[in-house]
Amino acid sequence: MFIDIAKIRVKGGKGGDGAVAWRREKYEPSGGPYGGDGGNGGSIILKADEGIRTLMDFRYKRVYYGENGENGRTKKQFGRAGRDTVLRVPVGTLVKDANTGGVIVDLKENNQTFVIAKGGRGGRGNARFATATRQAPSFAEPGTKGEEREIILELKLLADVGLIGFPNVGKSTILSILSAAKPKIANYHFTTLKPNLGVVRVAEEKSFVIADIPGLIEGAHQGAGLGHDFLKHIERTRVLIHVLDISGSEGRDPLEDFYKINEELVKYNEKLGNKPQIVAANKMDLPGADEGLEKISKELEPKGYKIYPVSAATLEGIDELKYAAWDLLMNTEDSYETFDEEHIHHEEVTEDEIIVRKEDGAYIVEGYFVERLLNSVYFDDVDSLRYFQDMLRKKGIIDELKELGIQENDSVFICGYEFEFFE
Repeated sequence: MFIDIAKIRVKGGKGGDGAVAWRREKYEPSGGPYGGDGGNGGSIILKADEGIRTLMDFRYKRVYYGENGENGRTKKQFGRAGRDTVLRVPVGTLVKDANTGGVIVDLKENNQTFVIAKGGRGGRGNARFATATRQAPSFAEPGTKGEEREIILELKLLADVGLIGFPNVGKSTILSILSAAKPKIANYHFTTLKPNLGVVRVAEEKSFVIADIPGLIEGAHQGAGLGHDFLKHIERTRVLIHVLDISGSEGRDPLEDFYKINEELVKYNEKLGNKPQIVAANKMDLPGADEGLEKISKELEPKGYKIYPVSAATLEGIDELKYAAWDLLMNTEDSYETFDEEHIHHEEVTEDEIIVRKEDGAYIVEGYFVERLLNSVYFDDVDSLRYFQDMLRKKGIIDELKELGIQENDSVFICGYEFEFFE
């Protein structure tokens, strides 16, 4: 089964907390702060791997965590950093934010990596807070939480050659002959419900991946049938083989079919109209095929299309089609772009963002930095409180509150906690 979309949750590990510790050795009467820093949390890293062909694994496990960092220790020893978790995905995986639908990254090269959820930072131990005036700080910093997000992995098929055409024109049969793939073949008008992949060997060290793109129908670009699902697979193929039932055995006009399918491609994405395309005139063994071939040759050859008469039943012309596809592939630039690069938004968590506002007469301070600062305060410790106040002043929070009109003894809500304002 070919899985091409998976929704997963990723969470970076929490940073370890800094330690509060003191020197206790003999002959060190003055002691002193001795707490080490916590280790950073492990990140979640996506890595493109050409050995992986599907997103199947992500159906069975949906949540991935980075390892937490260890807490700091005494003797200024750092905690161990958490291990990163590396998720291997197929080359060609598009990563989207599940909430916004925005593209985060396009993993289109083998071994390309991307940090999708950063681990939290380790907190500083109390040894880091010692100053000339504060020689015995009895507080440390907690580690920060790792990033957490829900993402959608979307795999657009990375076949070199795509077989396109209406249902029942013989695409699955041609695929099975050209390659070792064993698609389910039946004489029915519905169609293959997923792309069948096969590897075509041309000669030693010369091979390409071919896909039988499920049959398109009119209105596919608007999502008719399974239109959008199918069309997105075509976007990343480099060369198209357009298979036509040249005999008109089912009462269809092959030329009309040719134009209808191409119209669907262009309506979905204009770039698809520029893809190199060769025509496989199939079912040459049936009555009426010669007349059909003559008709489409007269119409399409002057427009630059090369036509290859084939019969999937008798294998006539199959080798010629294979070599023609290979030659075209060798002369076609490798491009997997499916959207404009400027639409990629690398979303960064801004750790230093501080929001100071007044709402319904209440003064509110919030933001990642302030929340982290608040978590590091020991309210029973004078030094710790003084450090908290100094940081509020240094970051300009006090000045902003004054600009908003705060008065002595007014209440300030900092990350949900109520404080009384005084200079």
